Amino acid sequence: MKVIYKLGSDISTDHIYPGRYMATVLPTETPQYAFADMPDLNNLLNSGDKTQPRVIVADNNFGTGSSREQAVSTLVGHNLVIVARNFARIFFQNSINLGLKTVECPEIEAEVGDELEIGDDYLLNISTGKKYKIVPVPAARRAIVEAGGLIAYTRKLLIAEQSR
Repeated sequence: MKVIYKLGSDISTDHIYPGRYMATVLPTETPQYAFADMPDLNNLLNSGDKTQPRVIVADNNFGTGSSREQAVSTLVGHNLVIVARNFARIFFQNSINLGLKTVECPEIEAEVGDELEIGDDYLLNISTGKKYKIVPVPAARRAIVEAGGLIAYTRKLLIAEQSR
């Protein structure tokens, strides 16, 4: 996966999804407003190929601020993987519930254009050859993200139960 953008620390949910767009809540409509106050990133996201996962790398406390779910759904709509040194607690839980792949990598070093490989307990920056430990996600949470979020995961469990 390729790093398409690098952010600093304390990126708030208002940076990710500005409050003035809160009337727009449909997951099909929110992605166009991702990082609306950062025109270069917004344009990159809205004009890029969403068929392959793309990576945004950030420093500390990504997703700080309010608990708005739209900050996560807007990123899901762009097929992003967020790699950060750490995440704000509520944002991290919302990312699991909505199926956004987040990777906590406390010592990450990556630049725009770097290719990354993400394993269960490591992140390899293929471009630099450096390997980093990541904070592993418990299997139950990983299963929810891989299913596409809590609703999709629950639906999958209910269907499996009904077919027994």
